[in-house]
This record gives sequence, C-alpha cells and structure tokens, in this order.
Amino acid sequence: MTFDDQFSGLQHNPLKENSPTPLYYQLYSLLKQNILNGSLEDGTQLPTELGLSEKFHISRITAKRALDELAAEGLVARRRAKGTHVTHKYEPKPVKAPLVGMLQELEFMGKHSDAKVLEVILARPPTVIAQEFGLAEGETALKMTRVRSRDNEPFGYYTSWSVGLNQGTDKATLESLTRLEVFRKNGIEIKHVKQILSAKAATPEVAAELGVEAGFPLLSLTRRSFDENEKLVDYLHVRYHPGRFQYHMDLTPEHANR
Repeated sequence: MTFDDQFSGLQHNPLKENSPTPLYYQLYSLLKQNILNGSLEDGTQLPTELGLSEKFHISRITAKRALDELAAEGLVARRRAKGTHVTHKYEPKPVKAPLVGMLQELEFMGKHSDAKVLEVILARPPTVIAQEFGLAEGETALKMTRVRSRDNEPFGYYTSWSVGLNQGTDKATLESLTRLEVFRKNGIEIKHVKQILSAKAATPEVAAELGVEAGFPLLSLTRRSFDENEKLVDYLHVRYHPGRFQYHMDLTPEHANR
C-alpha cells in the first residue's frame, strides 16, 4: 500500500516554518507518530526525499534528515533503488477496564435472554486451544454450543471449551443458569478476562441458527477467562448478529479515580 493511500487525510503542509522546532524534526515526529499508531502500516512505501520535499514544501536535505532519523530508530528501511519502507509492525495495546462491571453486564445479559443448548460433550479441543489449556495428550474439555435469543430473535452463537466443570453441565441447568453461575457452582471464580473483537462471515451452520445468509458479516468475540491462579478455565468464541447486539464499553482513565 502506498503512502498516499494510508496518509490521505494528512494536510499537505502541516509543518510550521515559524516554530522553534526544526522542520526535519517536525516531519520526523509526524511520520513516527503515524508509524507507531498503525496509520502507516508495515511495508508501506514512503515518498522519496524529493517527493517529501514537494509534498511538505521543505528542502530535500530536510526530508533526508527526517528519513535518516526514522531509519536510525529501525522504523523504516532505506534501500538504494528500492526506496524507503516502513518496517514497524503495529500491535494494538489491550484496553484495560474493571472486571467486576463487565462480569455484572455478562450476568445481566444472561439473565435477560434465552439460551438454547445445541451441544454439550466432552471432547478434545483443537490443538491450539488444548495447548492454551495445557492439556496432556488424550485429555478432554467440556464443549458447549449455544444460541442466545431475546424476544425470539437469536443474536449470538456461542462455542466454548471449559475445564473444571463437573456439576451443572446438563442441558436443563445450562439453559436456566448463566455460565458464571455454573462456574461458581463448581467453585471457580473468574478473576481475569482477555477479549478480542473482530468481524467474521457467518458459516452455513451459524447462519442457519441466526437466521441470516451464509457469508453474512457478524461481530466475532473471543474471550479467555482465567481463575485466581491465572489458569485458563474457559475459551469462548461468540458470533453476534450486529443488528441485534451491540457491544458497549464505558471506560474511564485510570487517573480519574485517584
């Protein structure tokens, strides 16, 4: 992808000649910020020194110094005849929020929607998930497949793998209690949760349960839940219908409560 494709929203002359900060450093800072925040992705080709000088109305020497500074920090690679490319891979930092409020929201949603259990079996998880649980060869986990609805409208397709659940895993109990209640019933308290949100197309199986066409875009959530010993006890993958479910977050900066 080119510089202009990813940096199209930038004003062509954001540098200030009357600033006490040198122009090369202004350009270096501007490019560095957009490399670090992912606006300029790994592999993006930056303009030549001449191209930058024309775009930002600066001298070619100024543009060269800015690029040299980025190269010295390992953010770009400069190769003769191949140009300058971004070499920093952006990795988003996880948002941290209080767990108590999130668990209350999950419990509220569980109590104010209907669950239909499609499957409850002991099985060997896929290799990657089994490794995350630290399962030995031949060890199994409890697999649950459920659909949640509100007012007879299905909004979520849930597939989960859990360990340590020996009570309350029959279909009737799983449809009457929230899963957090089932964990507590087994003496397990969730103390840490990691979540990843993305998008995924509906498979034929999921589409049939949610009443959409195969390929329909769904909100995808993967949630890993850990106990007080930081041991993974639950791996959950949910696909939500975006028109029937919204994921709200209300975050406060850490310093606001100090």
